[in-house]
Amino acid sequence: MKVYSRQQLALRNGQDKPEIWVAYQGIIYDVSSSRLWKNGKHYEHWAGQDLTDELPDAPHTEEVFQKFTRIGQLMK
Repeated sequence: MKVYSRQQLALRNGQDKPEIWVAYQGIIYDVSSSRLWKNGKHYEHWAGQDLTDELPDAPHTEEVFQKFTRIGQLMK
């Protein structure tokens, strides 16, 4: 699996490039197909970021990421 830096992830925010990516627990997911991530924003969350620390406040569980394609790993 390809490894991406935080800077590369940040460019996939739905504004700078057409891809909309988020990271969770070191894995980067493509959420471009989700209508809930339109323009790179999902409620108070922004794409192009690691959302691991934000998930406990979400009304859903980590299983939501199973719907999306894994793009790569987030560089530590």
